[in-house]
Amino acid sequence: MFRQSKTVLQKLRNLRFQWQNPSWRFRSTSATERALQYQEGQKIHGFTVKEVVTVPDLFLTAVKLTHDNTGAQYLHAARDDKNNLFSVQLRTTPMDNTGVPHILEHTVLCGSEKYPCRDPFFKMLNRSLSTFMNAFTASDFTMYPFSTQNGKDFQNLLSVYLDAVFFPCLRELDFWQEGWRLENENPTDPTSPLVFKGVVFNEMKGAFSDNERVYAQHLQNKLYPDHTYSVVSGGEPLAIPDLSWEQLKHFHATHYHPSNARFFTYGDLPLEQHLKQIQEEALSKFERTEPDTAVPNQPHWDRPREDHVTCSPDAMSPDAAKQNTLCMSYLLGDITDTFEGFTLSLLSSLMISGPNSPFYKTLIEPKIGTNFSSVVGYDGSTKEASFSIGLQGMAEEDTEKVKQIIVQTIDEIIANGFEEERIEALLHKIEIQMKHQSTSFGLSLASYIASCWNHDGDPVQLLKISDSVAQFRQALKDNPRFLQEKVLLYFKDNTHRLTLSMSPDEAYLEKQVKAEEEKLQKKVQALSESDKKDIYEKGLELLSVQSKIQDASCLPALKVSDIEPTIAVTPVEMGTAGGVPVQYCEQPTNGMVYFRAMCSLNTLPEDLKLYVPLFCSVITKMGCGGLDYRQQAQQMELKTGGMSISTSVNPDYSNMDMYEQGVLLSSSCLERNLPDMFHLWSDIFNSPHFDDEERLRVLVMMSAQELANGISYSGHMYAMTRAARSLTPTGELQETFGGMEQVKFMKRIAEMPDLTQILRTLPRIKRHILNPLNMRCAVNSTPQKMSDAAGQLDNFMSNVASNKKDRKPVRSDITERPLDPLAAPGSGPSRKLITEPNFKPCQMKTFFPMPFPINFVSECIRTVPFTHEDYASLNILSRMMTAKYLHREIREKGGAYGGGARVGGGLFTFYSYRDPNSVQTLSTFRKSVDWVRSGQFTQQDIDEAKLSVFSAVDSPVAPSNKGMGRFLSGITDELKQAHRERLFAVTDKSLVDVAGRYLGIGQRTCGVAILGPENDTIKKDPSWVVK
Repeated sequence: MFRQSKTVLQKLRNLRFQWQNPSWRFRSTSATERALQYQEGQKIHGFTVKEVVTVPDLFLTAVKLTHDNTGAQYLHAARDDKNNLFSVQLRTTPMDNTGVPHILEHTVLCGSEKYPCRDPFFKMLNRSLSTFMNAFTASDFTMYPFSTQNGKDFQNLLSVYLDAVFFPCLRELDFWQEGWRLENENPTDPTSPLVFKGVVFNEMKGAFSDNERVYAQHLQNKLYPDHTYSVVSGGEPLAIPDLSWEQLKHFHATHYHPSNARFFTYGDLPLEQHLKQIQEEALSKFERTEPDTAVPNQPHWDRPREDHVTCSPDAMSPDAAKQNTLCMSYLLGDITDTFEGFTLSLLSSLMISGPNSPFYKTLIEPKIGTNFSSVVGYDGSTKEASFSIGLQGMAEEDTEKVKQIIVQTIDEIIANGFEEERIEALLHKIEIQMKHQSTSFGLSLASYIASCWNHDGDPVQLLKISDSVAQFRQALKDNPRFLQEKVLLYFKDNTHRLTLSMSPDEAYLEKQVKAEEEKLQKKVQALSESDKKDIYEKGLELLSVQSKIQDASCLPALKVSDIEPTIAVTPVEMGTAGGVPVQYCEQPTNGMVYFRAMCSLNTLPEDLKLYVPLFCSVITKMGCGGLDYRQQAQQMELKTGGMSISTSVNPDYSNMDMYEQGVLLSSSCLERNLPDMFHLWSDIFNSPHFDDEERLRVLVMMSAQELANGISYSGHMYAMTRAARSLTPTGELQETFGGMEQVKFMKRIAEMPDLTQILRTLPRIKRHILNPLNMRCAVNSTPQKMSDAAGQLDNFMSNVASNKKDRKPVRSDITERPLDPLAAPGSGPSRKLITEPNFKPCQMKTFFPMPFPINFVSECIRTVPFTHEDYASLNILSRMMTAKYLHREIREKGGAYGGGARVGGGLFTFYSYRDPNSVQTLSTFRKSVDWVRSGQFTQQDIDEAKLSVFSAVDSPVAPSNKGMGRFLSGITDELKQAHRERLFAVTDKSLVDVAGRYLGIGQRTCGVAILGPENDTIKKDPSWVVK
């Protein structure tokens, strides 16, 4: 997987801290205490302990070690978290655009000395209970992380990962499959034309169909033109065919060595066991080398530079005449200076974050463009950081104006500085980020330290966030102009500044196709007849290897008997506040309180449905009560961990044509700020502002731009949503709220010259939605704080009681489900579900022509709901088909970046991602059903599919989210346990049976959708609706 740079604040935002209060997990000593027993200088399994530090902010103990023989660096973060993580990262510094580190990342996972079977990585996904498995190629490092809650599984995965990274087979056939190859379009027909194929080749073609991505890539390449950052580490599609297998092997030999590696482990498993295994299975087989991979500093320019690039026009853009991007990027200091990086990251947020920031006021609010440029703010993912500021969705003639505004705004910041309250709001945000617990804390930590550590910065220093906060406060106290002086140094007086503009070119895609065609012809013309014969024979050889049933018995595997037979119960208590039902869930939330409320849409007139997502995105951003939108944003930052409203459509667990429709209010705060958080919600309920058309226009433009930008990245989601549209009532509503229909609707609104009609619509929606009579709430907090939270919720309910209004539901078919499953029907509060007894599913095939060189394909089939006895078999079936058939056919043979099947919402869904094929993939979906029905699978295949399903079913849940499945969809622990038992009971017979009964031709009602380039086959076929 190719990963682009991320700003530190984004990384901090992903750094959601997960903590289990030791009293909640019984064990003799905690992992953090055990780690404190190590001494500096102590020798353990070939490693020497260099440093042992407690990091109380993050509830962990950090142990830093070095491997004596190879010099490999090691960091262990001991923490009472059973979701343990391992990661090894290597500094990979390519000097050309062939994508060698990226193709290598794919190829090392295709088999190794100890595990020579093809593709152990994908096979281990189904032989383990991992909570995460992946690999990333960044600009200057490659990282291989996994996490799991099972100790035996950890050792299995560690063995596979170590062997893959340090002892891969790197077979030529795997290089062809994963990287690139010349092959006959139809590999079994030597007369069919030769074309380029390969997984990474298609992945990068897909990546470069995203204009934001194209811009970010050019910006980095041009700001750092003198070393590794001047090339595309993921691979420039037309340069990928210049890479040879020999070059790939050479890159591995020079970069994949322990002397160039950094190992990181996290969690509550003992460190010695990890060190022993890493030493025995990998490091003992190496001697120290001096890797020549260090990245030199970029020589500073003595004067600013300008440059221009082009991209493809965006059909979804709200204004065809405004599709330009302009951005100024500044080279900053070395990221290994932890405090300077922390300061610049905070400074960046003060400059660009939220409606109170100076650049938001000067660039976004005048509506010169639709949003900030795709690269904006501080980026600490390169050895020297950068800061970028600019606009997208602007007109070409505004270029000079935008440049002037940027320069003037910097001058204003130097003159006026920042309000103290904004600085406090940001420091409060950091405090919340340290307290909030996520389930993937280890992974966030690995990503957070990766760049700094990669350039020999101190990862432990980076974890001491409180030290940086204290130092920052002191610096401000000592020098009130501390931040202004940084702005002067890094922005005003900095001559290493790049101004990069980008404009659409109507012929952009055509030129790309032509360039690829020319490259291909050049390669083909150089071939002799015997070369062509060779290519044909190699193509057949690859096809035969891909088609062979693999013997994976060399790989370690958990057994189904390793899976816990029962689930851990989550106790909740039902109560009321001001007559509104409330679910209370006591959890170790670490001093945070989480509030949710579900508000029904049952009384909302049908003509307002399309507007609901827009209502959700603006209602918390327009101002409320005595606060204008700037003050409201400030108060939210100072007093909460965020307040948001989103649409929520939940299919019933036992009836396909029944669903609950609503919006979900979500917010969190530190315990001390509970009254303030509910006060903000009260103002949103009682007196939201709907009078500022200029503010609404800004929010609409940003929203429409974000939706348009998201299609090239999430095309498979849009295809799946559209394919499901005509199969269930839920599918129809989900397309309205979050599918292509919503993207087009927002584009229409963004094009409206006058938004007064929208401003009049919003209060109408508000009256129906923010009505306590149609509401239920949930609170997660510590036991000590629960009664206080209940009291504050009571106050909130009495403050918003004036919004109670008994309105008639729009549809007459309402079914009530008791919130307390043990209560007698009708005796207590309930969820009110819409029933559509006359819903008629229908077949529909939709094609959306898009300016992409690749396709996103989906087919959905109507099956059964969650509690149906066949649901478990369909669930196991979807995993088995993905692992044993679809992965091979769609990715390995077809060259798509991904594809598979999944189950949910009563539907069985096939999909492919960044796929060079379109209609052919639909026939692959159908053939996969024939494959199952012919029974060509083993008991081992079924067991692996079960492991894969259970790793998802049992993935960890954060304290903030405990009880939410029950709150949203009524699925109790008892229903989950019953489903669990049905999963264990699935047999080969039941799999063949459900495949025939639901997925066989004639048995099924299906919907199909494709997003992709112009397609003549589809255009000529009258059964398709072309949008």
